[in-house]
Amino acid sequence: MSALQNSDERVPHIPVLLDEVVAALCPNAGDLIVDATFGAGGYTRRLLETGAIVHAFDRDPDAIEAGMRWPETGGATTTLVLHPRRFSELAEGLAEAGIAGVHGVVFDIGVSSMQLDQAGRGFAFSSDGPLDMRMSQEGPSAADFLNDADEADIADVLYRYGDERQSRRIARAIVAARPLTTTGQFAAVVRKALGYRPDIKGPKAQKDPAIRSFQAVRIHVNGELDELIEGLAAAEKVLLPGGRIAVVSFHSLEDRIVKQFLRDGAGALPSGSRHMPQMQAKDLPVFEKPSGAIRPTEAEEVRNPRARSATLRWAVRTAAPARSGEGRVAA
Repeated sequence: MSALQNSDERVPHIPVLLDEVVAALCPNAGDLIVDATFGAGGYTRRLLETGAIVHAFDRDPDAIEAGMRWPETGGATTTLVLHPRRFSELAEGLAEAGIAGVHGVVFDIGVSSMQLDQAGRGFAFSSDGPLDMRMSQEGPSAADFLNDADEADIADVLYRYGDERQSRRIARAIVAARPLTTTGQFAAVVRKALGYRPDIKGPKAQKDPAIRSFQAVRIHVNGELDELIEGLAAAEKVLLPGGRIAVVSFHSLEDRIVKQFLRDGAGALPSGSRHMPQMQAKDLPVFEKPSGAIRPTEAEEVRNPRARSATLRWAVRTAAPARSGEGRVAA
């Protein structure tokens, strides 16, 4: 997948931090690995080359349809199993396939390059298209939200998920401009509300403010942060002892959730003593000490501009039972 930011640069799909992700997962031939965000299959393809068996999840029917044409999905030597469902449902999907545990899970959070580059999906403002933004192509669209929601609710979404300080001004402009049906209309309203001057070039050039609003609405429409929290919990549940989780995120909100999830999962309590009872199994750390933040090299950023904001974090599962829902990180 690619960064949350939209870009005018049309680049082919290039999986971000690919070598680092594979090194973090450390797959062996025959290992069961979950690619929780299949997309165009960049991680899956490399994992298959290591001899791993991949169970790939994606709620986008276009991604699943493309994956069904891969030779690895059929025949007696099937090594790729596709699951047309959300990654928050990966535990259920694996159970239905008769899989109780896996050796690795990888997430690549955000919108995929192929979604950004299809104007008809409505994710990008670089080319005009229907105001959609639905990853699953089901449920309320971005147009439904922007045309039906209260002004205060729109402002809250823009501020919370886009870090947009002028969210109230933009929300007023959106309500005044209704109905909005295309990405071009939405972008134009945001730019006008904030006095964007695309004609200013050089060091004083402004970053297109529509980026933040598009990001915020997309996250809201797809429930992305709640989905991430549930997906991480599902991965913890299905990982075998010694199994590895690797998560690539593109935004501070996502990275904060991942960092806290892994940090809390690795938080061991002191061993018991005559003054303190032995800690219970539920208190044992479910992850060994997580990695720090791993960022793309300058060379990768040049090769793939959409990698600029990527962050990878990974950890190794212990043998402790998975945590209950209590105390997990919240969006």
